Amino acid sequence: QVQLVESGGGLVQAGGSLRLSCLASGSIFSLDAMGWYRQAPGKQREMVAGITRAGNPNYADGAKGRFTISRDNAKNTVDLQMNSLKPEDTGVYYCNLRPITMGWGREYGYWGQGTQVTVSS
Repeated sequence: QVQLVESGGGLVQAGGSLRLSCLASGSIFSLDAMGWYRQAPGKQREMVAGITRAGNPNYADGAKGRFTISRDNAKNTVDLQMNSLKPEDTGVYYCNLRPITMGWGREYGYWGQGTQVTVSS
């Protein structure tokens, strides 16, 4: 059983910052890629940022230069620091855990319950 618990969402004005955190627990030793996905209203869920166990990050184009993903393997946590937020960053953010062999683009692996991020203009 794998459990992912997110925290840190909220309401922020455009240009502001938020930090999301996710704690993973359970049988996670074979799941080496952690990431954050966003589902905006009326849209499909899409990857925002991911990071391998070795610490190699991968960002969606819209996140590059503004967001930073990090993880602590000892604590089984992954964080997403979001700066210079824009209204289009609004959505429900989900923590994800998966084998890196599955890549980042598919709906796969374990998901948290989601945390709402709302950026006002």
